[in-house]
Amino acid sequence: MSIVILDFGSQFTRLITRRFRELGAYSVILPGTASLERIRQENPQGIVLSGGPSSVYDEGAPRPAPGVLDLNVPILGVCYGMQYLAHEAGGDVKRAGKREYGKADLTEYGGRLFEGIQGEFVAWMSHSDSVTQLPQGYQVVARTEDTPVTAIENNETRRYGVQFHPEVVHTPKGGQLLANFLDICGVNRDWNAEHIVDELIGGVRAQVGDSGRVLLGISGGVDSSTLALLLARAVGDRLTAVFIDHGLLRLGEREQVEAALRPLGVNLVTVDARDEFLGQLAGVSDPEQKRKIIGREFIRAFERETAKLGEFEFLAQGTLYPDVIESAGGEGAANIKSHHNVGGLPDDVKFKLVEPFRTLFKDEVREIARLLGLPDHIRMRHPFPGPGLAIRVLGEVTEEKLDILKRVDDIFISGLREFGLYDGCSQALAVLTPIQSVGVMGDERTYSYTAALRAVTTDDFMTAEWARLPYEFLATMSNRIVNQVHEINRVVYDITGKPPATIEWE
Repeated sequence: MSIVILDFGSQFTRLITRRFRELGAYSVILPGTASLERIRQENPQGIVLSGGPSSVYDEGAPRPAPGVLDLNVPILGVCYGMQYLAHEAGGDVKRAGKREYGKADLTEYGGRLFEGIQGEFVAWMSHSDSVTQLPQGYQVVARTEDTPVTAIENNETRRYGVQFHPEVVHTPKGGQLLANFLDICGVNRDWNAEHIVDELIGGVRAQVGDSGRVLLGISGGVDSSTLALLLARAVGDRLTAVFIDHGLLRLGEREQVEAALRPLGVNLVTVDARDEFLGQLAGVSDPEQKRKIIGREFIRAFERETAKLGEFEFLAQGTLYPDVIESAGGEGAANIKSHHNVGGLPDDVKFKLVEPFRTLFKDEVREIARLLGLPDHIRMRHPFPGPGLAIRVLGEVTEEKLDILKRVDDIFISGLREFGLYDGCSQALAVLTPIQSVGVMGDERTYSYTAALRAVTTDDFMTAEWARLPYEFLATMSNRIVNQVHEINRVVYDITGKPPATIEWE
């Protein structure tokens, strides 16, 4: 029994699944065009039609397969999904006179979806089309100043729609609304981390079989470290973990990785591939090309190591869903940026990929890590991208620039820990920009680089707010950086959220 989410291309679709799982309900995502037979295989107790970039009047606009809307289960339409429900039932959808994007206050609300919700209701909007005429049997149950039809329902047919996104953190009471939909569906709420671990282990064993050997790339972060523990449970000594030092790590990180994982009993092999990676990156400035080069070189390094360790049929990766969706892994989703372990692999890779975390978010992986016994100092470590500092050095990557950035990053991260601010940030990083500007130090003119600092807070890494770090702390970091890293004479702090920006600069 499950909630089935039909994906019509929204960047937030997987968040709907995450919210339902947080509420203890098992949910799965299928393409928006999934057949009626495929949907029935999931034995759905409810269906959600996701948002998406299309208009219901677009030629080739995505739509559910015939018969889906006739299923005798509750259906919730979100944004595009609501517009589609209204349109198919005989209502009108038109281009809105004023686009709504961002936070909006509901001026009134009620009905089954809003049952038990009180006080101010702030909703996250992202739409250009709006329902302008209701289909027969529906009623309006929520409005905003700019959108008279913000939520609709038909209790007889159990069809519901919201123009906003209840799944994002910017709709604070959206979780309660989704819980109300689960109540309407009568869903059992028994989905938990223990269940996830059992399913993941079973899935790995089914894929790998009784004799397959697995090669895992270790970065030292929570994803790959947790995956090592999970795979060890699933396949035992048929797992070999390999740490590729690509020269794009933070200051002292190789030593930290080895010291953290070997005592845990991980069969860890370290490979020094710094010269190969930096050689291939020489003269490359485009971030997409950098990611693809790094993805390719990771595979080549693994293949070289395989020749020494014996044959491996499977390559495991700690790919998470935010990586997938930003690389256009969702049906109809826009490609924001490719990730080295999603879109950057060469076509002739000889391994079969094992990606147990592909449908999970960072917080779910951390909960799995806790169950598997991973120490907190690794489990709660901030995310670090697979391409490493290559995407934090804007423009061409050189050893000189990497050295500068490593020192800046170390000062910033160490400072966050020193001032007790590290755990309050979801991710913090430093960026070396190509901007050079005039400064003055010791009565002498300088012409040096600008470093950018960034820290964000987020629950899911699909949306994020910039961290409101104390001014005194930022002033201290700026002073330390320009005094200790002579190649830097200017420090800026990024105060952009996600969206419109991404967390990383590249």
